[in-house]
Amino acid sequence: MPPAIVLVRPQLGENIGKAARAMLNFGLTDLRLVNPRDGWPNPSAGPAASGADIVLEKARVFGSVTEAVADCPFVYATTVRKRGLVVPVIDPEETAREIRTQNGASAILFGAERSGLETEEAAVAQKIVTVPINPEFRSLNLAQAVILLAYEWSKHSRLVMPTESEGTEPRATQEQLEGLIGQLDKSLEKAGYYFPPDRTPATKKTLRTILSKAGWSNREVQALRGMIRTLVNPRSR
Repeated sequence: MPPAIVLVRPQLGENIGKAARAMLNFGLTDLRLVNPRDGWPNPSAGPAASGADIVLEKARVFGSVTEAVADCPFVYATTVRKRGLVVPVIDPEETAREIRTQNGASAILFGAERSGLETEEAAVAQKIVTVPINPEFRSLNLAQAVILLAYEWSKHSRLVMPTESEGTEPRATQEQLEGLIGQLDKSLEKAGYYFPPDRTPATKKTLRTILSKAGWSNREVQALRGMIRTLVNPRSR
């Protein structure tokens, strides 16, 4: 299944258009925009897309990263650094191989032109994607980053995605995972787990990392949520 390309806080319509052009060159059409700075539609995007109108016409706008990838069990964040996140770091080729052989929808996050992804945005992903470019000159623009990942995905077209009949369970979507994270977070908050207060943000980040890295199936997420409910509200004997 082709991955969704998610542009987070893109600034210029021209850059959105160029990213759409890069996508269509390699058969990708699912473009998702998170809080584009100048709104959407943007009249500057069309000319820059150079004919990739189908991508722009299908583009969808979301208010947050979690909303944009809610239907995707597999989420990758592109960044030149780990940003303090303890998650696996892979290159574009490995990313493409994984996407081609996974059973479920995937999304690749790209940050704003100047600042890239914020730590909280990258934390939604299960893996970080870095491009092995010259460490003394890190200057990829948005469209260049998109085309690198799109090319790698296209290059591995012969890899076959497994089917559920091969014994794999449907992986939990990001929306289902967010439900688990939110439920456990509220339960821990109520129990007074977060202490001292100044460590709470770091502890919550660790919690998200632990739950995101596991690769839970839908059934496993539902089971875990049931366990949490029972621990918080034990059945009377």
